[in-house]
Amino acid sequence: MEHKKLGLIVNPVAGLGGSVGLKGSDGMVEEALARGAVPQSERRAQVALQELLEIRDSITVYTGPGSMGGDLAEQMGFSCVIMEARTAAATTAEDTRALSVWLQEQGVDLILFAGGDGTARDICTTATGDAVFLGIPAGVKIHSPVYARSPATAGRLALLYLRGQVVDVTEEDVLDIDEEQYRQERINTRLYGCLRIPRESDYTQCRKCSSSSSEEDSIAAIADYVADTMKKDTFYIIGAGTTTRAVMRELELENTLIGVDLVYNYELVAADVYGKQILELIGDKPVKLVVTVTGGQGFLFGRGNQQLTPEVLRRVGKENIIILATKDKIVKLRGQPLLVDTGDAQLDQYLSGYHQVICDYNETIVCKVCPG
Repeated sequence: MEHKKLGLIVNPVAGLGGSVGLKGSDGMVEEALARGAVPQSERRAQVALQELLEIRDSITVYTGPGSMGGDLAEQMGFSCVIMEARTAAATTAEDTRALSVWLQEQGVDLILFAGGDGTARDICTTATGDAVFLGIPAGVKIHSPVYARSPATAGRLALLYLRGQVVDVTEEDVLDIDEEQYRQERINTRLYGCLRIPRESDYTQCRKCSSSSSEEDSIAAIADYVADTMKKDTFYIIGAGTTTRAVMRELELENTLIGVDLVYNYELVAADVYGKQILELIGDKPVKLVVTVTGGQGFLFGRGNQQLTPEVLRRVGKENIIILATKDKIVKLRGQPLLVDTGDAQLDQYLSGYHQVICDYNETIVCKVCPG
Protein backbone atom coordinates (compact mmCIF):
# COMPACT_ATOMS: atom_id res chain seq x y z
CA MET A 1 0.00 0.00 0.00
CA GLU A 2 1.10 3.58 -0.56
CA HIS A 3 2.39 5.50 2.44
CA LYS A 4 -0.38 7.05 4.58
CA LYS A 5 -0.65 9.88 7.08
CA LEU A 6 -2.63 8.99 10.21
CA GLY A 7 -3.74 11.71 12.59
CA LEU A 8 -4.05 10.83 16.29
CA ILE A 9 -5.68 12.82 19.10
CA VAL A 10 -5.84 11.45 22.65
CA ASN A 11 -7.84 13.35 25.26
CA PRO A 12 -5.89 12.28 28.39
CA VAL A 13 -8.75 12.98 30.81
CA ALA A 14 -11.63 11.51 28.80
CA GLY A 15 -13.72 9.11 30.87
CA LEU A 16 -11.78 9.87 34.02
CA GLY A 17 -14.88 10.38 36.16
CA GLY A 18 -16.82 7.31 35.08
CA SER A 19 -15.43 4.60 37.33
CA VAL A 20 -15.63 6.85 40.40
CA GLY A 21 -19.26 7.87 39.98
CA LEU A 22 -18.82 11.39 38.59
CA LYS A 23 -20.74 10.63 35.35
CA GLY A 24 -18.31 12.66 33.27
CA SER A 25 -14.99 14.46 33.32
CA ASP A 26 -15.85 18.05 32.33
CA GLY A 27 -14.59 20.21 35.17
CA MET A 28 -14.20 17.18 37.45
CA VAL A 29 -10.62 16.04 36.80
CA GLU A 30 -9.22 16.95 40.21
CA GLU A 31 -12.16 15.35 42.03
CA ALA A 32 -11.87 12.20 39.92
CA LEU A 33 -8.17 11.85 40.67
CA ALA A 34 -8.82 12.44 44.36
CA ARG A 35 -11.28 9.53 44.30
CA GLY A 36 -8.64 7.27 42.81
CA ALA A 37 -9.58 7.39 39.13
CA VAL A 38 -7.01 5.99 36.71
CA PRO A 39 -6.72 7.54 33.21
CA GLN A 40 -7.93 5.12 30.55
CA SER A 41 -7.93 6.97 27.23
CA GLU A 42 -4.27 6.36 26.35
CA ARG A 43 -4.65 2.63 27.04
CA ARG A 44 -7.78 2.47 24.88
CA ALA A 45 -5.97 4.33 22.08
CA GLN A 46 -3.18 1.76 22.37
CA VAL A 47 -5.69 -1.06 21.77
CA ALA A 48 -6.77 0.68 18.55
CA LEU A 49 -3.21 1.28 17.35
CA GLN A 50 -2.29 -2.36 17.93
CA GLU A 51 -4.61 -3.23 15.04
CA LEU A 52 -2.41 -1.05 12.79
CA LEU A 53 0.95 -2.58 13.69
CA GLU A 54 0.91 -4.79 10.61
CA ILE A 55 1.08 -1.68 8.40
CA ARG A 56 3.25 0.36 10.76
CA ASP A 57 6.01 0.79 8.15
CA SER A 58 3.50 2.31 5.75
CA ILE A 59 2.17 4.93 8.19
CA THR A 60 3.43 8.19 9.59
CA VAL A 61 1.50 9.23 12.69
CA TYR A 62 0.86 12.95 13.05
CA THR A 63 -0.12 13.70 16.64
CA GLY A 64 0.18 15.91 19.69
CA PRO A 65 2.93 16.00 22.29
CA GLY A 66 3.14 13.77 25.35
CA SER A 67 -0.14 12.35 26.59
CA MET A 68 -2.07 13.68 23.58
CA GLY A 69 -0.64 10.85 21.47
CA GLY A 70 3.07 11.45 20.92
CA ASP A 71 4.34 9.34 23.79
CA LEU A 72 2.11 6.41 22.88
CA ALA A 73 2.82 6.42 19.14
CA GLU A 74 6.58 6.61 19.67
CA GLN A 75 6.53 3.84 22.28
CA MET A 76 4.69 1.63 19.78
CA GLY A 77 7.36 2.21 17.15
CA PHE A 78 5.43 4.36 14.71
CA SER A 79 7.20 7.00 12.68
CA CYS A 80 5.87 10.27 14.13
CA VAL A 81 5.53 13.95 13.37
CA ILE A 82 4.55 15.78 16.56
CA MET A 83 2.97 19.21 16.79
CA GLU A 84 5.01 21.74 18.71
CA ALA A 85 4.16 21.60 22.42
CA ARG A 86 2.62 24.38 24.45
CA THR A 87 4.23 25.24 27.76
CA ALA A 88 1.19 24.31 29.90
CA ALA A 89 1.39 20.85 31.53
CA ALA A 90 -2.37 20.11 31.60
CA THR A 91 -4.27 19.71 28.35
CA THR A 92 -7.50 21.58 27.62
CA ALA A 93 -10.30 21.57 25.07
CA GLU A 94 -8.40 24.28 23.23
CA ASP A 95 -5.45 21.90 22.85
CA THR A 96 -7.77 19.33 21.27
CA ARG A 97 -9.15 21.89 18.84
CA ALA A 98 -5.69 23.22 17.97
CA LEU A 99 -4.38 19.72 17.30
CA SER A 100 -7.37 18.91 15.10
CA VAL A 101 -6.78 22.05 13.03
CA TRP A 102 -3.07 21.24 12.68
CA LEU A 103 -3.75 17.66 11.60
CA GLN A 104 -6.09 18.84 8.86
CA GLU A 105 -3.45 21.33 7.70
CA GLN A 106 -1.00 18.41 7.38
CA GLY A 107 -3.39 16.65 5.01
CA VAL A 108 -3.70 13.44 7.00
CA ASP A 109 -5.78 10.63 5.48
CA LEU A 110 -7.68 9.83 8.69
CA ILE A 111 -7.90 11.34 12.17
CA LEU A 112 -8.35 8.85 15.02
CA PHE A 113 -9.41 10.49 18.28
CA ALA A 114 -9.83 8.94 21.71
CA GLY A 115 -12.40 10.55 23.97
CA GLY A 116 -16.11 10.97 24.59
CA ASP A 117 -18.89 13.21 23.31
CA GLY A 118 -17.15 16.34 24.61
CA THR A 119 -14.03 15.49 22.61
CA ALA A 120 -16.08 14.87 19.47
CA ARG A 121 -17.84 18.18 20.02
CA ASP A 122 -14.52 20.05 20.29
CA ILE A 123 -13.20 18.40 17.12
CA CYS A 124 -16.47 19.05 15.27
CA THR A 125 -15.98 22.81 15.62
CA THR A 126 -12.76 22.51 13.59
CA ALA A 127 -13.83 20.04 10.88
CA THR A 128 -13.48 21.29 7.33
CA GLY A 129 -13.77 20.02 3.78
CA ASP A 130 -12.79 16.44 3.13
CA ALA A 131 -11.35 15.55 6.54
CA VAL A 132 -12.29 12.05 7.74
CA PHE A 133 -12.46 11.16 11.43
CA LEU A 134 -13.11 8.11 13.61
CA GLY A 135 -13.65 8.02 17.35
CA ILE A 136 -12.04 5.56 19.78
CA PRO A 137 -14.57 5.30 22.64
CA ALA A 138 -12.92 6.43 25.89
CA GLY A 139 -15.52 8.69 27.52
CA VAL A 140 -18.28 8.15 30.06
CA LYS A 141 -21.22 9.15 27.89
CA ILE A 142 -20.97 8.32 24.21
CA HIS A 143 -24.19 9.21 22.40
CA SER A 144 -22.50 10.16 19.12
CA PRO A 145 -22.38 7.61 16.27
CA VAL A 146 -18.99 8.96 15.13
CA TYR A 147 -17.39 6.39 17.46
CA ALA A 148 -16.45 2.81 16.73
CA ARG A 149 -18.08 0.13 18.87
CA SER A 150 -14.83 -0.46 20.79
CA PRO A 151 -11.16 0.54 20.64
CA ALA A 152 -10.29 -2.67 18.78
CA THR A 153 -12.99 -2.13 16.13
CA ALA A 154 -11.77 1.47 15.73
CA GLY A 155 -8.34 0.12 14.87
CA ARG A 156 -9.74 -2.51 12.50
CA LEU A 157 -11.88 0.01 10.64
CA ALA A 158 -8.93 2.43 10.42
CA LEU A 159 -6.85 -0.42 8.94
CA LEU A 160 -9.48 -1.18 6.30
CA TYR A 161 -9.85 2.49 5.41
CA LEU A 162 -6.12 3.16 5.12
CA ARG A 163 -5.71 0.04 2.97
CA GLY A 164 -8.52 1.19 0.68
CA GLN A 165 -10.75 -1.76 1.55
CA VAL A 166 -13.38 0.64 2.89
CA VAL A 167 -13.67 3.66 0.62
CA ASP A 168 -17.04 5.24 1.34
CA VAL A 169 -17.55 7.88 4.02
CA THR A 170 -20.71 9.14 5.66
CA GLU A 171 -21.68 12.11 7.82
CA GLU A 172 -22.73 11.20 11.36
CA ASP A 173 -24.12 13.35 14.16
CA VAL A 174 -22.06 14.75 17.01
CA LEU A 175 -24.23 14.81 20.13
CA ASP A 176 -23.47 15.97 23.65
CA ILE A 177 -25.26 16.69 26.89
CA ASP A 178 -24.76 19.26 29.61
CA GLU A 179 -22.79 17.32 32.24
CA GLU A 180 -23.84 19.63 35.08
CA GLN A 181 -27.51 18.96 34.28
CA TYR A 182 -26.66 15.29 33.73
CA ARG A 183 -25.31 15.01 37.27
CA GLN A 184 -28.60 16.48 38.47
CA GLU A 185 -30.45 13.81 36.45
CA ARG A 186 -31.68 16.18 33.77
CA ILE A 187 -30.74 14.83 30.36
CA ASN A 188 -30.52 17.47 27.65
CA THR A 189 -28.99 16.10 24.44
CA ARG A 190 -28.14 18.50 21.63
CA LEU A 191 -26.89 18.12 18.09
CA TYR A 192 -23.68 20.10 17.55
CA GLY A 193 -22.84 19.14 14.00
CA CYS A 194 -21.47 16.25 11.97
CA LEU A 195 -18.18 14.50 11.26
CA ARG A 196 -17.32 12.43 8.20
CA ILE A 197 -16.38 8.87 9.14
CA PRO A 198 -15.64 5.67 7.17
CA ARG A 199 -18.92 3.99 6.22
CA GLU A 200 -19.01 0.50 7.76
CA SER A 201 -21.93 -0.11 10.11
CA ASP A 202 -20.52 -3.37 11.51
CA TYR A 203 -17.73 -1.38 13.16
CA THR A 204 -19.43 1.81 14.35
CA GLN A 205 -21.98 2.31 17.08
CA CYS A 206 -25.51 3.60 16.59
CA ARG A 207 -26.96 6.78 17.97
CA LYS A 208 -28.31 6.36 21.51
CA CYS A 209 -32.12 6.27 21.73
CA SER A 210 -34.38 6.88 24.73
CA SER A 211 -37.27 4.66 25.78
CA SER A 212 -40.60 5.62 24.21
CA SER A 213 -43.79 6.35 26.12
CA SER A 214 -45.40 3.29 24.51
CA GLU A 215 -43.01 1.06 26.45
CA GLU A 216 -44.19 2.21 29.87
CA ASP A 217 -46.51 -0.77 30.47
CA SER A 218 -43.79 -3.25 29.56
CA ILE A 219 -41.29 -1.51 31.79
CA ALA A 220 -43.77 -1.59 34.69
CA ALA A 221 -44.36 -5.33 34.18
CA ILE A 222 -40.62 -6.02 34.10
CA ALA A 223 -40.11 -4.03 37.30
CA ASP A 224 -42.97 -5.83 39.00
CA TYR A 225 -41.46 -9.21 38.15
CA VAL A 226 -37.96 -8.27 39.36
CA ALA A 227 -39.33 -6.95 42.65
CA ASP A 228 -41.46 -10.08 43.15
CA THR A 229 -38.51 -12.42 42.61
CA MET A 230 -35.89 -10.67 44.74
CA LYS A 231 -34.19 -12.91 47.26
CA LYS A 232 -33.71 -12.06 50.93
CA ASP A 233 -30.25 -11.53 52.40
CA THR A 234 -28.87 -10.74 48.95
CA PHE A 235 -27.44 -7.45 47.74
CA TYR A 236 -28.91 -6.07 44.53
CA ILE A 237 -26.81 -3.60 42.57
CA ILE A 238 -29.27 -1.53 40.53
CA GLY A 239 -27.69 -0.02 37.44
CA ALA A 240 -28.52 3.17 35.57
CA GLY A 241 -31.49 3.65 33.25
CA THR A 242 -35.23 4.18 33.08
CA THR A 243 -36.04 0.45 33.14
CA THR A 244 -34.00 -0.16 36.27
CA ARG A 245 -35.44 3.00 37.79
CA ALA A 246 -38.87 1.38 37.53
CA VAL A 247 -37.62 -1.44 39.78
CA MET A 248 -36.70 1.07 42.46
CA ARG A 249 -40.10 2.74 42.14
CA GLU A 250 -41.79 -0.64 42.50
CA LEU A 251 -39.83 -1.07 45.75
CA GLU A 252 -40.84 2.48 46.76
CA LEU A 253 -37.19 3.49 47.06
CA GLU A 254 -35.39 6.63 45.95
CA ASN A 255 -33.01 6.02 43.09
CA THR A 256 -30.24 7.56 41.02
CA LEU A 257 -31.35 7.62 37.38
CA ILE A 258 -27.85 7.89 35.98
CA GLY A 259 -26.02 6.22 38.84
CA VAL A 260 -25.82 2.92 40.69
CA ASP A 261 -27.76 2.11 43.87
CA LEU A 262 -27.44 -0.74 46.34
CA VAL A 263 -30.45 -2.57 47.82
CA TYR A 264 -30.56 -5.23 50.56
CA ASN A 265 -33.73 -6.85 51.89
CA TYR A 266 -35.86 -4.33 49.96
CA GLU A 267 -34.14 -1.35 51.60
CA LEU A 268 -31.81 1.21 50.04
CA VAL A 269 -28.37 0.68 51.56
CA ALA A 270 -26.44 3.29 49.57
CA ALA A 271 -27.15 5.58 46.63
CA ASP A 272 -24.93 6.59 43.72
CA VAL A 273 -22.13 4.16 44.55
CA TYR A 274 -19.15 3.10 42.46
CA GLY A 275 -16.27 0.65 42.18
CA LYS A 276 -14.48 0.21 45.50
CA GLN A 277 -17.48 1.49 47.44
CA ILE A 278 -19.63 -1.31 46.04
CA LEU A 279 -17.08 -3.98 46.86
CA GLU A 280 -16.64 -2.70 50.41
CA LEU A 281 -20.39 -2.58 51.05
CA ILE A 282 -21.30 -6.01 49.71
CA GLY A 283 -18.41 -7.81 51.38
CA ASP A 284 -18.83 -11.58 50.98
CA LYS A 285 -22.66 -11.53 50.87
CA PRO A 286 -24.59 -12.95 47.89
CA VAL A 287 -25.02 -10.33 45.20
CA LYS A 288 -26.93 -9.79 41.96
CA LEU A 289 -26.65 -7.02 39.40
CA VAL A 290 -29.68 -5.54 37.61
CA VAL A 291 -28.86 -3.75 34.35
CA THR A 292 -30.63 -2.64 31.21
CA VAL A 293 -29.65 -2.23 27.57
CA THR A 294 -28.66 1.11 26.05
CA GLY A 295 -31.41 1.97 23.58
CA GLY A 296 -30.31 2.05 19.95
CA GLN A 297 -26.77 0.91 20.78
CA GLY A 298 -27.27 -2.37 22.62
CA PHE A 299 -24.52 -1.88 25.18
CA LEU A 300 -24.75 -3.62 28.56
CA PHE A 301 -21.46 -2.33 29.95
CA GLY A 302 -19.09 0.43 28.93
CA ARG A 303 -21.54 3.24 28.14
CA GLY A 304 -22.67 5.39 31.04
CA ASN A 305 -22.22 2.72 33.73
CA GLN A 306 -18.46 2.63 34.27
CA GLN A 307 -19.16 2.62 38.03
CA LEU A 308 -19.55 -1.12 37.42
CA THR A 309 -15.82 -1.67 37.18
CA PRO A 310 -14.22 -4.92 35.99
CA GLU A 311 -13.56 -5.79 39.64
CA VAL A 312 -17.25 -5.39 40.49
CA LEU A 313 -18.37 -7.43 37.48
CA ARG A 314 -16.01 -10.28 38.36
CA ARG A 315 -17.23 -10.25 41.95
CA VAL A 316 -20.85 -10.47 40.77
CA GLY A 317 -20.25 -13.21 38.20
CA LYS A 318 -22.14 -13.43 34.93
CA GLU A 319 -24.63 -15.94 36.36
CA ASN A 320 -25.83 -13.23 38.76
CA ILE A 321 -26.42 -10.52 36.14
CA ILE A 322 -30.10 -9.78 35.56
CA ILE A 323 -30.69 -8.07 32.19
CA LEU A 324 -33.84 -6.05 31.55
CA ALA A 325 -35.13 -4.76 28.21
CA THR A 326 -38.50 -4.36 26.57
CA LYS A 327 -39.26 -6.35 23.43
CA ASP A 328 -39.44 -3.09 21.51
CA LYS A 329 -35.90 -2.14 22.54
CA ILE A 330 -34.55 -5.53 21.45
CA VAL A 331 -36.43 -5.45 18.14
CA LYS A 332 -34.98 -2.02 17.34
CA LEU A 333 -31.47 -3.51 17.51
CA ARG A 334 -32.37 -5.46 14.32
CA GLY A 335 -30.56 -8.63 15.28
CA GLN A 336 -27.44 -6.93 16.61
CA PRO A 337 -26.03 -8.72 19.67
CA LEU A 338 -25.84 -7.01 23.03
CA LEU A 339 -22.42 -5.48 23.54
CA VAL A 340 -19.86 -5.23 26.34
CA ASP A 341 -16.87 -2.87 26.33
CA THR A 342 -15.48 -2.96 29.88
CA GLY A 343 -11.92 -2.10 28.89
CA ASP A 344 -10.82 -5.59 29.93
CA ALA A 345 -10.68 -7.95 26.93
CA GLN A 346 -10.66 -11.12 29.05
CA LEU A 347 -13.68 -9.94 31.00
CA ASP A 348 -15.52 -9.06 27.79
CA GLN A 349 -14.96 -12.62 26.57
CA TYR A 350 -16.10 -14.04 29.94
CA LEU A 351 -19.33 -12.02 29.78
CA SER A 352 -20.04 -13.13 26.21
CA GLY A 353 -22.42 -15.89 25.22
CA TYR A 354 -26.19 -16.27 25.39
CA HIS A 355 -28.11 -14.59 28.21
CA GLN A 356 -31.75 -14.44 29.19
CA VAL A 357 -33.28 -10.97 29.06
CA ILE A 358 -36.42 -10.20 31.07
CA CYS A 359 -38.82 -8.50 28.65
CA ASP A 360 -42.16 -8.76 30.51
CA TYR A 361 -43.65 -10.28 33.66
CA ASN A 362 -42.21 -13.83 33.90
CA GLU A 363 -41.21 -13.66 30.24
CA THR A 364 -37.70 -13.77 28.84
CA ILE A 365 -35.95 -13.87 25.49
CA VAL A 366 -32.45 -15.16 24.80
CA CYS A 367 -29.94 -12.69 23.37
CA LYS A 368 -26.35 -13.08 22.30
CA VAL A 369 -23.76 -10.96 24.10
CA CYS A 370 -20.48 -10.09 22.37
CA PRO A 371 -17.46 -7.80 22.91
CA GLY A 372 -18.12 -4.36 21.43
